[in-house]
Amino acid sequence: MSRILILTGSPRRNGNTDRLAQSFAKGAEESNQVEIVSVCDYKVNPCIGCNSCFSREGNRCFQNDDMTAIYEKLSQADILIIASPVYFYGISSQLKAIIDRLHTPLRNSFNIKKLGLILVGAATLPELFDAIITQYKLVLNFFKLEDAGSVLVRGAKEKGEVSEEDLKKAFELGKSM
Repeated sequence: MSRILILTGSPRRNGNTDRLAQSFAKGAEESNQVEIVSVCDYKVNPCIGCNSCFSREGNRCFQNDDMTAIYEKLSQADILIIASPVYFYGISSQLKAIIDRLHTPLRNSFNIKKLGLILVGAATLPELFDAIITQYKLVLNFFKLEDAGSVLVRGAKEKGEVSEEDLKKAFELGKSM
């Protein structure tokens, strides 16, 4: 049994990203402990690149915000799933702030072995996810993480436009964990 943390980055409650994350979680819950965290519920400031976390006790950031709670959740996860809407060919700014704050030696204490990706965008362009996937692959390589798989959904702009087929893909990916 693995501990799976799903970080969702959509500020739109119960939208397409949330529905896909929930479907993934339902599949994964059969044999794993799963937690979905909406990063929009946390106030996390962006990283300012000061590197003070490299010399501070416990490698903690000087910023007094909710990232401490996210670090705690990450420290207990075996598998991390990133779920985000696609805005201008990138992940949401709320999720990006979390990822940038992982520029800390604290990340070396995490037990995460696998990383997965759930993306949903309104556009139907074939290259819609290319920039995010490039960054994703770089993270996999840098941290020597196993690719847990991905669900990439195009053409879902309004709430509820994610198809049953796409929800099933997310469920099946979850079940494969």
